[in-house]
Amino acid sequence: MKVTQEKLEQSRIGLKIEVTGDQTTKYYEQSIKKLTTSASIPGFRKGKIPRQVILQRMGQAQIKAMALEALLEPAINEAIKQAEVPAIGNYQITSNFDDLLLSYVPGQNLIFDAAVDVPPVVSLGTYTGLAIKAEEIVYDAAQVEDFIDRQRREKATIIPVVGRAAQLDDIAVVDYKGKLADGTPIEGAQAEDFDIELSDGKFISDLVNGIVGMSIGDTRDVNVVFPADYPREDLAAQPALFNVVLKDLKARELPSLDDDFAKEASDFDTLTEYQSSTATRFQEQAKKSTDQNIINAIETALIDIATADLPETLIERETMNILNQMANQFSQYGMDVNKLFTRETIPKMKENCRTDAINNLKQQLAIEEIAKKEGIVVSDEDLAAKMSEVLPQLVGQDIDENRLRGFITEDLQKEKTLEWLKEHANVELVPEGSLKPADDESAQGESEAIDILAEAVAE
Repeated sequence: MKVTQEKLEQSRIGLKIEVTGDQTTKYYEQSIKKLTTSASIPGFRKGKIPRQVILQRMGQAQIKAMALEALLEPAINEAIKQAEVPAIGNYQITSNFDDLLLSYVPGQNLIFDAAVDVPPVVSLGTYTGLAIKAEEIVYDAAQVEDFIDRQRREKATIIPVVGRAAQLDDIAVVDYKGKLADGTPIEGAQAEDFDIELSDGKFISDLVNGIVGMSIGDTRDVNVVFPADYPREDLAAQPALFNVVLKDLKARELPSLDDDFAKEASDFDTLTEYQSSTATRFQEQAKKSTDQNIINAIETALIDIATADLPETLIERETMNILNQMANQFSQYGMDVNKLFTRETIPKMKENCRTDAINNLKQQLAIEEIAKKEGIVVSDEDLAAKMSEVLPQLVGQDIDENRLRGFITEDLQKEKTLEWLKEHANVELVPEGSLKPADDESAQGESEAIDILAEAVAE
């Protein structure tokens, strides 16, 4: 077999393959033999049909087509092996089948063309000294106070309210009925003996404020305007009237903020230790979030400095990875994935995910290339430590340890490379929230996944 190679666009290798006459004869004769044992021709027993009858009844064109179909796949596989082509996807025959059929003569050499995807080569711009902006998450001491207050509320004792009207932070037990401004009852807006926590964000704010000041046994009509972002679109921003009967009133009695509370809410013996530990945790979280913002900014910057002629095989694989992640997210939300991901929605979803898939691949290739250039490797000790951390979590599962080791090595190398880039970057920390508009335009995550699905379903 003679094989010549040609570099094509989109990281593909073109192959011109010349199959010898011995092979063209071999597959032609195999096709005839197969027909003599499998064909059904009146007047002849199956497996006992003479060769000449097969040729007459089936025709040489049909036999040649069978032979050609049988020949092409092993010929391409052998050519890829012989030429040592690092194929990463299925091959594609680029010659016209009908033309090949016309040129196919048993006993004579046959030449045809094919193409196969190969790993792309990435070109990098300057990656040291990357100038990036990242939001700095600053520790706020008020977080500690808010956290401990929530802990106190969780451990509060619920007591009846006697002798006063409803106040904010009370728990009101009410019957209510809601109707629109035109008098139409609102479906689902009726309840009896319903607990409403009179706090911001716990219920419709107009209704909460309307209940404040009521006494047990009072009945009141409360004017309400549903929030513009209300989950039910038919009610969003709509005016309504709620008839409310206050049947009971309760309040939370918070535990004293002392050492006894600290012992109940934590593993510490004193309130000072508990507060100090909580403050340290929030400080560490703020630093970790800032560091992650820097890493995210570096990953985004890599997209701009990396150039690669990506093969469709890799783009398709990464697109499907994104869709699988989306499916897992929706499944966790309790959605029926089989109804959301259909023949009609998937093509549009794949189209919308394509840019993200390309950017993910460029980031991955850039990180791998930088690791290679800078000699960033994962030590045996680091790999062993991570394996010993992960394996206990997978007890009872059927796993391939070699594949797991490969995945972990890849993740550790990525972490080390991104940390190296962080150490060599020019980072400008900016206030939290100042980059949100830019981030939102390129956001990747569950909000984008939901938008993609919504758009696909709508169309």
